[in-house]
This record gives sequence, structure tokens and C-alpha cells, in this order.
Amino acid sequence: MRTFLIIISSVFGAAAALTVLIWMLAFYGLIGWGDFPAPKEATWQAVFLTNNQVYFGHLTNLDRGYLLLTNVYYLRVAENLQQGGGDQNQNLNLVKLGGELHGPEDAMFIPKDKVQFWENLSSASKVVNAIQSSIK
Repeated sequence: MRTFLIIISSVFGAAAALTVLIWMLAFYGLIGWGDFPAPKEATWQAVFLTNNQVYFGHLTNLDRGYLLLTNVYYLRVAENLQQGGGDQNQNLNLVKLGGELHGPEDAMFIPKDKVQFWENLSSASKVVNAIQSSIK
């Protein structure tokens, strides 16, 4: 009976150690399951977050717990001061990250669990055209 308990405890110990090892490797990005597909290089991506915010930029670092978005832009609603008209008085402005009061750098680290989905943007996208014209 004592030998049986030693064998069982050894098996459970090995299983626990293996589980911890797998989780550590996944945490540090050395292995992954369900990783995001790679974005097309030299294209812009739109990243849709679970809080209904959308950011545009270049997506990298997909094999870790966080995504890295660089060259970041976002949409800001600017309302006209005229009364009436409802949604007709709202204009969308494309804003480059970095000019805000708190002075962020032009990069965002986004937890993967906060990303609803992301898309590659075509070169014909109005957002891409607005970004490219603001860069010139």
C-alpha cells in the first residue's frame, strides 16, 4: 500500500510540474494555442476592442499576452455647435496618438483578451488614405 501511495504522489507531482511548465511557456510566448493570425506586413490594421473603441496602426507582437500597436490613430467625434439635426452634426476626426494631455508615446500595448477582432485595411480604405495624407 505504501508503494502505491508513493507512485500516485509521484504521478500527481509530475503532472503538476508539467502543467506549471506548460503555463509558463505559454505565458512567455514560447508556445501558444489559439494565437492570432499574423497581419500582412506593410499594411494598416484596425483593432476593435471589447469596450467599443477602435484603433488603427501597425500590429505586432501577436505571440505574447499583449499586442503591440504602433503608428496609432483613433477616431474622435467632434460635434458642431449648431442646434438640432442630431447625428448630422457629428464629424469624425482621425487623431494621431501622442498629442493628448498625458503625452503618451506612439505605441499601445493591448491585452489580447480586450481585443474583439482586428482587420487588415486595404489601400483603398478612407482611413488609410487619411493617414497617408496626414503623413505627407
